[in-house]
Amino acid sequence: MSDVRRLLVANRGEIAVRIFGTCARLGIETVAVFSDPDRDALHTRTADRAVPLGGSTAAESYLDIGKVLAAAQASGADAVHPGYGFLAENSDLAQAVLDAGLTWVGPAPATIRLMGAKVEAKRLAAEAGVPVAASAELLTDDPADWLESALTVGFPLLVKASAGGGGKGMRLVLTAPELAAAVEGCRREAAASFGDATVFVERYVVGARHVEVQVFGDAHGHLVHLYERECSIQRRHQKVLEESPSPGLEAATAERMYAAALALAGAVDYLGAGTVEFLLEDGSGEQAFVFLEMNTRLQVEHAVTEAVTGLDLVEWQLEVAAGRPLPLRQDEVARTGHAIEVRLYAEEPARGHLPSAGRIHDYREPTVEGVRHDSGIVTGAEVSTYYDPLLAKVIGFAPTREQATARLAHALRRLTVDGIAHNRDSLVAVLEHPAFAEGRTPTTFLADHPEVLAPTLPARVRTAHLAAAALGQQQAARGGVRVQGFAPPGFRNVAGQREKRVYAERAGDGWPVEVAYATDRAGLLLSVDGHDVGGIDVGGVELGGIEPGRVRLTVDGVSAWYDVRAYAEASSELVVVSDGRWTSSWSALPRFKDLSAAVAAGGLSAPLPGTVTLVGVRAGDSVAAGQTLVVLEAMKMEHRIVAAHDGVVDQVLVAVGDAVDAHAVVVRLVEAAEDE
Repeated sequence: MSDVRRLLVANRGEIAVRIFGTCARLGIETVAVFSDPDRDALHTRTADRAVPLGGSTAAESYLDIGKVLAAAQASGADAVHPGYGFLAENSDLAQAVLDAGLTWVGPAPATIRLMGAKVEAKRLAAEAGVPVAASAELLTDDPADWLESALTVGFPLLVKASAGGGGKGMRLVLTAPELAAAVEGCRREAAASFGDATVFVERYVVGARHVEVQVFGDAHGHLVHLYERECSIQRRHQKVLEESPSPGLEAATAERMYAAALALAGAVDYLGAGTVEFLLEDGSGEQAFVFLEMNTRLQVEHAVTEAVTGLDLVEWQLEVAAGRPLPLRQDEVARTGHAIEVRLYAEEPARGHLPSAGRIHDYREPTVEGVRHDSGIVTGAEVSTYYDPLLAKVIGFAPTREQATARLAHALRRLTVDGIAHNRDSLVAVLEHPAFAEGRTPTTFLADHPEVLAPTLPARVRTAHLAAAALGQQQAARGGVRVQGFAPPGFRNVAGQREKRVYAERAGDGWPVEVAYATDRAGLLLSVDGHDVGGIDVGGVELGGIEPGRVRLTVDGVSAWYDVRAYAEASSELVVVSDGRWTSSWSALPRFKDLSAAVAAGGLSAPLPGTVTLVGVRAGDSVAAGQTLVVLEAMKMEHRIVAAHDGVVDQVLVAVGDAVDAHAVVVRLVEAAEDE
């Protein structure tokens, strides 16, 4: 092994950009690979060289080992870093890289293979003295056998992909009747994501915490841990927020957990960066924990560990891959302060975390002390349906948890992400929730506090944002030219007809709301859906001034500037209003738009573009409300289209393998005929 001189990162998005950053600091040349949709992506433009893989889907591009190796050879790379996801835990890629005479930045292929098979990993953990959760393999295709195995574990349980990771290939099953559908769905997702449909069942502990330990090993037999990360706040069993130290971990339990993680790493002669994940029963005193899995790669949340230790984990990976010993001994590794990371996803939390795709009209990261942004997007980027919806990670660091939380929430509120749906407001709501402040964050946090999924604008804030949107749009339409030097948009010298605009909130129920406004010598005359809310007489919203791109309003005696940003889109104009604390997005609609025509009567449509993986009905079938009719795969997730009511299938308009656009009707239902 020798020093890495030119590194190819077999990944995309924020992790590729993150790795390139360390390489630039160390003087290592970088090579990006990209699919057709990622031709102009940030990671492609950040690297010194870029090689096209061709294709659009992950299978056609980032998951094709032959294409990745060909790119390494064509670019003259002498090493390959897999990032996370895609092929990061694929032993075949690791072996192919080594066979090609290149340096593999990761664990040995044999170790990846052992830990990648979750059933085998649990066996090895038990042999190393690490406590494990009750589980059972599903060895046949017979649902009766599945139920028999499940009963040995007990409900509730998780169906998990043996080759899975990153929250993919996992289903929670509360009762026996749900088991068969969960196994079938998990197998489909596992085969699509990992190329291996093997699944098993594992006992699910309600109200537990998810805590993991970062470990590192070198080729000289040295192993260290870099403390723990709390990763309990999750959706779809995928992490949303991570922090270190864990607010729920007792010191004595932490030491036992560190020892267990190092014991397992030692049992497989671990090399490089890895994470040993545990399920911790919440409480104090002698806390119990069990082994979940070992991830043989860099984790999405590694920045949390970097913040509290002051170390660069990618640099450590490169040092170890070059054959050098670990930079520090265990007694030299120190942790200070508190770090919290949140994952910014292109999704709609209130709609079951439905992924969002499209163009990012404006992306700007604020500068806040102690806050780090790891992002893979820029203004103008296209968010594709082909890949995971992770856009960026935002990490807050401070001497205390309270200060880190405040810094991170402050930065998120000032983060600009215009054009697509995202979970920023939900993340802020989590950070500001009393239960989070108290450290009560089990894996059921989001289910226990659904209000954080769809934080709503306070009524007066909503009114002010609507006023700002209308006045700001009118100002822009007039090009900033005033009729008179003193006259703002909508000015009337005498009482007359008010200007009117209609909006539908992107994050709400989409119901149109009419804003009527005018200004006269007495001030702003404003009504929302016919209710006066502006002017001195009603003690409401008052106009303080208008400039290009912003409006100054006084609401209940408090004056502030409201930024107004408008973007032309295919079906309507997007208007975004922000006041430094709240941000809202609105569709500017024609006043008389017929919203009922959005979907043909009786038609069930695709929630986003995707590929049909299952058609569960045929024309003539009777269906019940809630029954799954079609399954789509998009953004590395399955999405079920279900019957909204009882009925009969009139038409099935798609087949397995079809690519469908958002809002395309896939099944038509009619009411069942009444018995004569």
